[in-house]
Amino acid sequence: QVQLVESGGGLVQAGGSLRLSCAASGRSFSSYVMGWFRQAPGKEREFVGAINLIGGRTYANSVRGRCTISRDMAKNTVYLQMNSLKPEDTAVYYCAAQIPSAREYDYWGQGTQVTVSS
Repeated sequence: QVQLVESGGGLVQAGGSLRLSCAASGRSFSSYVMGWFRQAPGKEREFVGAINLIGGRTYANSVRGRCTISRDMAKNTVYLQMNSLKPEDTAVYYCAAQIPSAREYDYWGQGTQVTVSS
């Protein structure tokens, strides 16, 4: 079992930056692929990006070039650095953990709100 707690959300003006954090506890953090997702009001949850066990990263087209995912194994924490934020980035952001062999993410945090004003 892995417990995930996001933090770092808030209100920011368009063009600004935020860094979200996701602290993991429980079973070995290093054994999981870590992903970030978001859900805007009235929309389905969407993939933002992920980082695998060896540091490989993937990003959604909507955030590529503006977001960077990193993980600190010593702190059991994964980060989502978001730059050049747009109003359409407004959403609740969730981190999630996936066993590499699994098809879906197994564990989810409670989410953190990001609001970008125009």
